[in-house]
Amino acid sequence: MRRCGDLEYACARIGARFGERPNEAAWRAIAVVRGFAPFLDAARTPAFRRWIRGIAPDATPHAIESALSGHWRALIDEVLAWMPERWGAAIAWAGVLVNLPSAQHLARGGAPLSWMPDEPALRELDRNAGSPAPGSALAPLAPAWSNPERLLRAWTDEWSCRVPRPREAPSPLAECGRLLAAHREALVASPIADGALARRTLVARLSSLYRRATLDPAAAFIFLALSALDMERLRGELLRRTVFPRLGPLG
Repeated sequence: MRRCGDLEYACARIGARFGERPNEAAWRAIAVVRGFAPFLDAARTPAFRRWIRGIAPDATPHAIESALSGHWRALIDEVLAWMPERWGAAIAWAGVLVNLPSAQHLARGGAPLSWMPDEPALRELDRNAGSPAPGSALAPLAPAWSNPERLLRAWTDEWSCRVPRPREAPSPLAECGRLLAAHREALVASPIADGALARRTLVARLSSLYRRATLDPAAAFIFLALSALDMERLRGELLRRTVFPRLGPLG
C-alpha cells in the first residue's frame, strides 16, 4: 500500500487530478451560458466543481477572488501532502503565486483593499514598514519591494533556490520553466486579442510535457502550472458575468 510522501503514490494522485481537468469541449459548454447563477449550475461538473465550491449565486468579485485563492491554497496543501518531503519547500512557495498581483499592487503604494485581511499571506504584511516582515510568508520578496516590477523575478529566484538539483539534463522542470517564460514574453509582445490563443498553445505544450514526465517530480509542478491556467481562465468567466452581466458569450 502506497502512502503520502512516496513519489509513485504522488504521481498517481496527480495523474487522477490531471485526468479531471477540463478539455476544450467542457470550456465551450460553460462559455455559452450567460447568467451567473446558471453558469455556476453548468459548471458543477468534475472538471470545475473543485474551483467553484463555496461561490454563491450572489457572490461579489471580491468573494470570487477569495474563494479561488482558498481553493488554490487547498490544492497546494494536497500536493504537499502527496509529494516527498524534499520537494515541499518548492511546492509551498508555489502557493504564494496567487498573491503576487496583490503584493505588486501594495508595493506600488496602492491602498489595501477590504478583502486583503482575509488572505493569510497578505495579512502578514508588515503594515508599519509597508513590506513583508521577516519570517512572514512573503518575506523572500522583501528585497524587491522597492522595485515592484521585479517581484516576479524575486519569486522565481526564491523558487529556484528551493528546488532540489535535478539528477538529469535536460530536466522536464527546466523545460516547464522555459515554456512559462516564453508564454509571458509572448503576452507582453502580442496584441491582447492573441492572449486566448497563447494560453491554449501553452496548455497544449504543458500537457504534452506532463505526459512525458508522469513519473518525475516535475509532474507536480507542471500539473500546478496547468491548474493555475485553469483557475485564471475560470476566474475570467466568473468575473465577466458579475462585472459585466449584460455582456453576451465571447467568441
